[in-house]
Parts: sequence; C-alpha cells; structure tokens
Amino acid sequence: MIDLIALRRRLHRHPELALHLPETRETLLEAISSLGLRVETSTSSSSLAVVVPGAGPGPTVLLRADMDGLPVTEESGVGFSSSNGNMHACGHDLHMAALVGAVHELTRRREEFEGDVLAIFQPGEEGAGGAELMIAEKVLLTTGRKPLASFGVHVLSFAEAGMFYCREGAVMGATINFELKVLGRGGHAARPHTALDPISTAALIVQGIQTFVAQNSSPADPIVITVGSLRAGTAANVIPNTALLKVSLRATSSQTARDAYRKIAGLGAAIAEAYGLRMTSEVGPDLGPTVSDKEGVELVRQTVGDLYGAGRYKELTVPEMISEDFSLFLEETGGAFVLVGAAVDGTPHQLPTNHSSEARFDDSVVPEIANLLAELAIRRLNIASETNRWA
Repeated sequence: MIDLIALRRRLHRHPELALHLPETRETLLEAISSLGLRVETSTSSSSLAVVVPGAGPGPTVLLRADMDGLPVTEESGVGFSSSNGNMHACGHDLHMAALVGAVHELTRRREEFEGDVLAIFQPGEEGAGGAELMIAEKVLLTTGRKPLASFGVHVLSFAEAGMFYCREGAVMGATINFELKVLGRGGHAARPHTALDPISTAALIVQGIQTFVAQNSSPADPIVITVGSLRAGTAANVIPNTALLKVSLRATSSQTARDAYRKIAGLGAAIAEAYGLRMTSEVGPDLGPTVSDKEGVELVRQTVGDLYGAGRYKELTVPEMISEDFSLFLEETGGAFVLVGAAVDGTPHQLPTNHSSEARFDDSVVPEIANLLAELAIRRLNIASETNRWA
C-alpha cells in the first residue's frame, strides 16, 4: 500500500511553479506506475490525465488535483521544508497525494463501478491558466465521453483538521488580478517640484482603493481587494519614472468583480490625472466563482456522513473569497468542490493562512481525502448507471 503521507512530504520538499513541473510530474508517474493504467501527458505543460476503468462501459467522472507551488521562501519550520525558494504554501502537495491515493483505491475497487474515472493532475492553478489550457487541449474528452460531474478539494491551514465544508452555489469567489502602472517623471529627491512623483500618487491610489471597498462592499455582496505588490524606485535620493501596483480583487460574482475593476481603474486614473500623472491598467486572470451544484453537494454531504460521521460535515454559510480555476471544470460538467480543514494546532482561525511562508498543514487528512474522492466517484457513477442518465 502506498504511503500517502510520505508522498506528500516528498512533493513538499521540491515545489515547482506555474505550468512546467517536470520533477513533480515524474514523482506522480512513479507513484502510479505499478497500476498499469492509461496515462496521458501534455507537451505544453506538465499535466497528467489518468484513466481508471471500471467493470464495464459507462459514463465518466472527473477528479482533479492541482500541482504548482508558490514563489514563497518557506518558514514553516517543518522537517521536510522546501529549500529551493518555492513553497507548497497552498496545500497542493496534499491534493496531489490524496488524488494518487484515490487512483490506487479506485483501481483496487474497479469491480464496484461501471464507466471511467478520469483523474487529472493540473499545473498552473496559481494564476498561470492551467485549467483553461487543459480544457483547450480537450482533456474532458480523454475517455471519449465528457464527464458528467467533477469533484475536487482544497485544504485550509486555518480550519479544524478533518472537517469537510461545502455549499450549493459559490464555494469560492470570483477573482480578477490586475496591474495599475503610474506614469510620472523622475528626478532628484532634492528637487521634487521638477518631477512627477509616482510613488506618492501610487500611495494615494492604494488609499483610494481601500476607501472604495469600504463604501461599496456589502455583507450580501462583499468585495475584497488587496494590493499585494507596490514596486517603484531603486534609491532613496532618486524619484523614479513609474510605480507598479499588483492588485487582487475578489467578489461573490463575476459581474460584481468586473464592475468593481472598471470603477477602480477609473478611480486610479482620475487620482493620477489630478496630480499631473497618467495611469494605465492591465487585466490578468479573470475567474468566475467556484460553484457546486445541488446534486454534487448532496452527494458530498451523504458521503462524508457515511464515511466519517455527520459531525464531520459543515455547510458553508458564505463563500471563501479564495479563488480556484477548478471553477472552469465545474462550469463544463457540474459537480462539487470541497474545502477540508487541515490546521495543525492552536486556535484554527489564528493560524497562518494558505499562502503564508509559515503555513503548515496536518497531512493526516490526506488518506481521508483520498477515500472521499474515490467514494464520490464510485457513487456518482453508480447513480448514473442505476438511473441510466448518461447513455
């Protein structure tokens, strides 16, 4: 039996970024090589698609794990920390190990279902467009049948370990990442009156963004905006020509997010113009909310209850404002996305969050996630076969 926790820690030691993760893919291929399954790889990225066939022909259910890490220097203090300047600070190493475990479990139980389980390992979730790329490369038709449902998970470093969360509708928010570039005129720090300082203007734009949030975000339709990077200048005595803000905007709907972006771009341009500067804006990834459908959520609730007891499942009251490009798979197939608590110790909501250099995850949840994913796939295929809703 494969040691999933050892696999997770091996993956954690060597995180890779964006779309090209050769060492990660090789580790995953090694972990499933003994199963004799059909495996499809891509030349444009490090994606993997693994087909687990059942006892006979039938529909397809998709299971997905994301693969990429973050450009974060790890400070978690765990004995298996990364040392290459990157970090699995969002728990994707747990997701991969769990999906490997699900593939092993499904292979062992293949006589219990008809149809195929399509397990995909997706690179580039952290803003590199991995889901969009895999869909464009027709991964959804790998088995010859478009999946009738997709399931995925995301661990949370700040939620109680072993708790499973889901809800009908948006589980995670919509997001738009964008850049605002303030164009000024450089000069000597001793003569600011002859320059057009982009840094002081950029600071006013940051304040303007936060005021916009305070005046436009409502409890029923929240907006969350973070300026994650403000880069300008190289020396204390030099006024630079430009300042660059990198901004993450999140909302419960794509429409709210896009409306907020347009207003903020206009606000920033107006502030810059008021001080004699210019501002340009450039939109990056624009993802819709991660939406679980009623049938998928009910299956998650029942399956968690049957496997681990009803007390291990909680209904989310509002979406987490984290975003996920798994939303693109759900838009195509329906299904559900499950959040899983993986807090190590302490008071969960006071712990470092995902993406923190100090984030730690309780990897004892990995086998439980693996069992849940396998069981969801089997049950969903059996429901389709029993009702003949796939032919």
